Amino acid sequence: MIHSLHKSLRVLSTSAAFGLLLAAAPQAFAATPADTLVEGFAIDDIITIDPGEAFELSTAEITANCYSKLVMLDPADTSKVIGDLAASWTTSDDGLTYTFKLKPGLKFASGNPITAADVAYSFERAVKLDKSPAFLLTQFGLTGDNVAEKAKATDDTTFTFVVDKAYAPSFVLNVLTATVASVVDKKVVSEHAKKVTPSADYKYDNDFGNEWMKTGYAGSGPYKTMAWRANEAVIMEVNPNYYGEKPKLKRVIYRHMKESSGQRLALENGDIDVARNLEPGDLDAVQKKGVLLTSAPKGTVYYFSLNQKNKNLAKPEVVEAMKYLVDYDAIGATLIKGIGEIHQTFLPKGQLGALSDNPYKLDVAKAKELLAKAGLKDGFTVTMDVRNTQPVTGIAESVQQTLAQAGIKLEIIPGDGKQTLTKFRARTHDIYIGQWGSDYFDPNSNAETFTVNPDNSDEGKSKTLAWRNGWDVPKELSDASKGALLEKDSAKRAAIYEDLQKKVLATSPFVIVFQQTEVAGYSPKLKNFKLGPSFDTNFVYPVSKD
Repeated sequence: MIHSLHKSLRVLSTSAAFGLLLAAAPQAFAATPADTLVEGFAIDDIITIDPGEAFELSTAEITANCYSKLVMLDPADTSKVIGDLAASWTTSDDGLTYTFKLKPGLKFASGNPITAADVAYSFERAVKLDKSPAFLLTQFGLTGDNVAEKAKATDDTTFTFVVDKAYAPSFVLNVLTATVASVVDKKVVSEHAKKVTPSADYKYDNDFGNEWMKTGYAGSGPYKTMAWRANEAVIMEVNPNYYGEKPKLKRVIYRHMKESSGQRLALENGDIDVARNLEPGDLDAVQKKGVLLTSAPKGTVYYFSLNQKNKNLAKPEVVEAMKYLVDYDAIGATLIKGIGEIHQTFLPKGQLGALSDNPYKLDVAKAKELLAKAGLKDGFTVTMDVRNTQPVTGIAESVQQTLAQAGIKLEIIPGDGKQTLTKFRARTHDIYIGQWGSDYFDPNSNAETFTVNPDNSDEGKSKTLAWRNGWDVPKELSDASKGALLEKDSAKRAAIYEDLQKKVLATSPFVIVFQQTEVAGYSPKLKNFKLGPSFDTNFVYPVSKD
């Protein structure tokens, strides 16, 4: 760990901040310090804070505030990409080579200069580590063997990136706004690299600092991560070397709080500044106490994943029946009221080609008919792994009741975000209820993960949602998804995604339920607190306090 927890806590200037982190009950907390933003947030999904490995929504927010990339989404217009560390970039006439010029005089939080060699190293370590998000870079033809040549520094301020096909430039640039493209401090990370023995799964003799980076920090963003303690807190402090707009507050603490009622009480008492997981009833309650609300439609969809390794769930009739055994109307009117809307296609509203078709309704008779065709007229027993937070627990319980009407006995297996996600990634679930947030603002982020699975074996390297679900995707769908990347005409590209969504909606083993609207309650003392269109655009550096 970058520090022991107690050493980390010594950076907190007041005993109040100490209490905010460790006190067991909201009423035991002191008021939040004037220089500190404290957010109550369910962060039990965090597995690592290494941007080369992290692939969880909460971590995306942490890394976005602590690391810089070559480019970033324009906060004012998410259809545009602007420079972050890069001052400018050009694309070769053949569409294969991207050349980035870095801004001068940049430094990491460590004080080390940021050079193109750091950018190249960041690409190299992400590709060679080959963790969950690596496919975002390897889809451009990068491999451990060629990355040093394809992504390299030509001088201290020039980085070149060679892709394997003439993709739409907007697609390439959007991918480079993803967490995995964060630039790390080569010197600091290399100092913490650990020697390892090469194996069949990992052929390199060092871990590129991956073990240390699970809790360590080597970035250049507006804040620096001081500590992460699983299921307790993340502590960030201002980075004095940040090149851009200086943060208004010295410190940010994300306190792990799962229960909406606990967040509401802490917010009303002034023990936290922001509550991030309020349920519909608590949203109404806090407004009456003078708390302010802000919201943002998120490019995040919630879905059930029906593992095709399960012989019952692999039957096409069962897949279709499952889509008729969700009470979408009831879920929309209660569990997600104000925090989401029913949405059944894999592209979230707001992205190119997104459809708003919601053809499925609760129809038990239709589902029973389909189950009978599958030879399962008496139903079957199946399990669902569920993160024990709302609204997913409530949705799982609702589905448990509607499945029972068709004779399907659903056993809910609760766990924290890390436990359920790890099981899903190992393909050992029956049904998993999860959320997918777009890694970058291009329809391919969702199209690829839901429709591409080049190797469905357990040894497959491209670990998309389709792979995790054991779905051997029909070649027609994968080819359409890949072909859309080469279509330069936006209208034609949108049409490809529209057709693809209809086919996936009808045949895929994913039951997509709703698209999230993130809502947060916050103290009137805060100024400029906003939520972005994705978790990695929830920036905290503009926030100040009266």
